[in-house]
Amino acid sequence: MPSAIGRWEPVMQLSVASPAGSPTVVAVTGELDVATSPELRQFLHARLDDGATALTVDLTGVGFLDSTTLSVFVGVHKRLQDEAGGRLALVVPHERLLRVFRMTALDRVFSIVDALPGGAGA
Repeated sequence: MPSAIGRWEPVMQLSVASPAGSPTVVAVTGELDVATSPELRQFLHARLDDGATALTVDLTGVGFLDSTTLSVFVGVHKRLQDEAGGRLALVVPHERLLRVFRMTALDRVFSIVDALPGGAGA
């Protein structure tokens, strides 16, 4: 989205759902890149600070992600493993994004599904 001086501002929206007895689900929309990754990192780590021991990130509404986003996911995954014995799960329904995880072999690190269980949304 252009700002008043003609520069593009990062566009990303985050929402969270924490159903009782289920992993915390963070739905992300927009583009995930070097401009939005710091906010994403802070938001996900805040969920862990709040006590989440299982985390699912729904990327259904994401059109693009880059290596800085992958770094955020690796960091969150490592913290989940170290502190809670957990694992980061990702909802990746789009082949264009799934290809990035396959090329980097991160599809072997994260639990990746193409939809939330039961079709539930965040």
